Amino acid sequence: MRQPLVAGNWKMNGSLASVRDLLAGLKAGIGDVKVAEVAVCPPAVFIPEVQAQLDGTPIAWGGQDLSVHESGAYTGEIAGSMLTDFGCKYVIIGHSERRTYHGETDELVAEKFTAARKSGLVPLFCIGETQEERESGVTEEVVARQIDAVIKHCGVDMLGEGVIAYEPVWAIGTGLTASPEQAQDVHAFIRQRVSESSADVADKLRILYGGSMKPGNAAELLAKPDIDGGLIGGAALKAEDFLGICTAAND
Repeated sequence: MRQPLVAGNWKMNGSLASVRDLLAGLKAGIGDVKVAEVAVCPPAVFIPEVQAQLDGTPIAWGGQDLSVHESGAYTGEIAGSMLTDFGCKYVIIGHSERRTYHGETDELVAEKFTAARKSGLVPLFCIGETQEERESGVTEEVVARQIDAVIKHCGVDMLGEGVIAYEPVWAIGTGLTASPEQAQDVHAFIRQRVSESSADVADKLRILYGGSMKPGNAAELLAKPDIDGGLIGGAALKAEDFLGICTAAND
């Protein structure tokens, strides 16, 4: 049985005051979350505050990106060891915004997956297709290519040490959401693709949905057999909404 995981990606949002308010709300309501594992991924500058506020609670935390390098002259970069120094469990890699705005390739993302594991972090490995790719009927080709890059670089066993987050790019920040059936179809394909390398890894691998999951649609999405949680964007910035998604896994 795969434990659901609901992870909040705060992206580049928040102030120290708003972060403290959000964390207070999460701590106040986390007792209602009976099934799901919960994590938040704040901007890096807020990680020390998140650690201070969440230490000793059931809520884990992580980074939004990391460098492939362990140290050195890489201005602006953050090493995995720096994240673990502040208690991070997870790190997001391969988010569509990093791929689009920063030109991250499948190969670079695979290197970041390895760097994360070497540092003891659990990668939240994002994959997904653009609207143009979906309309062209190449969704499976795109996600297979992204998965295969990590398996080729790291091996399937290391892939199994992470979490995959399927994020249809066309459903991020647009208000659009894949139907539960559309999402399940892709999640099932992802699991099948991994099973071609290892059925055991595929069976245990958690695959999250990352396309505008909200309290109103979370239960229906999480009820699907291959959807093991969510990587939450905008709704993660409101304690009530985020907790509503987390508690949807109770049912």
